[in-house]
Amino acid sequence: QVQLVESGGGLVQAGGSLRLSCAASGYMFSINAMGWYRQAPGKQRELVAVISSRGSTNYSDSVKGRFTISRDNAKNTVYLQMNSLRPEDTAVYYCNADIMTIVRVSIEYWGQGTQVTVSS
Repeated sequence: QVQLVESGGGLVQAGGSLRLSCAASGYMFSINAMGWYRQAPGKQRELVAVISSRGSTNYSDSVKGRFTISRDNAKNTVYLQMNSLRPEDTAVYYCNADIMTIVRVSIEYWGQGTQVTVSS
């Protein structure tokens, strides 16, 4: 059973920073892309950033230049460094990973979500 466990959310003032972490554990052959999504109240879940197994990254326009996604393959962990936070960044942030199982089947997993609240 694969699990994604997130940490690092919280309450911060506008202009501040937070760093989210997401560690994958369990039986797996490899991890392909990993990413972060967010969902604000009354809105659909949206992609924030994604990173491939080789380190290629992609960001939504709303966070480009402020957020940085990275990963530590040895620790099966993905990070999201969030700087210059704005009230509109307030949302539940979800970790996502495309994991190749030991029987060579690719399955998408989600974390439980971590709340990020930015006060004005």
